[in-house]
Amino acid sequence: MSNSMPLRPPTRQGRPSDGRRAKGLRSRDALLSEAVQQASVDGLEGLTISSLAERLGTAKSSVHAAFGSKEALQIAAIRRAREMLIELVVAPALIVPAGVARLEALGESWFSYLESDVFEGGCLLCSASAEMDGRPGPARDAVAAVMQEWLQLLADSAAAGIGHGDVASGTMPDQVAFDLNSIGMAANWHHQLFGGQTAFPPARRAWADALARLRPDPSPRRRRSKP
Repeated sequence: MSNSMPLRPPTRQGRPSDGRRAKGLRSRDALLSEAVQQASVDGLEGLTISSLAERLGTAKSSVHAAFGSKEALQIAAIRRAREMLIELVVAPALIVPAGVARLEALGESWFSYLESDVFEGGCLLCSASAEMDGRPGPARDAVAAVMQEWLQLLADSAAAGIGHGDVASGTMPDQVAFDLNSIGMAANWHHQLFGGQTAFPPARRAWADALARLRPDPSPRRRRSKP
């Protein structure tokens, strides 16, 4: 997992000084807000210059001017979904010390994000992971890169817990990341397929149980009595 970039909030940048460029960025931002919603319902492959223009009731030329191609639009939508993941899931958890406490915070913020239906069709990154896993290309690579960052964040948090002593020393951080990610992905699948909120109580219990198993054994080892 060491090849991924850190999933962290970006540093703030100044606003563009050129008025036309600033307006163009605002227009592109508005298009992306709709693009991620459409992709969550229709899939990344259903997100095209034409389909987004139709959804917005605007000219195809306007959408094409902002993105240039279907592939660029899809990748931009993935990057927007990444920004939303950072803002709504990662950033709130980063104020908590690394280790089990941060894993607890990441779980709660992730479940809150999933159950609040931020996207019309459910978490775009979750659905895109399944949609694109067998479709090699730049869009798949973009999805994989974001999910690799997410797994790395979970693994790094577990590794930090080992260093702090609140995670058992024999724990494999990559296994922790795999297990916890599986719980969240299953919760999103259940929520989207069956509706309602019934997915999240068992998902939260599963997450808590997984973290409980990470903690060192508090019971002291019994010394063997001398014969």
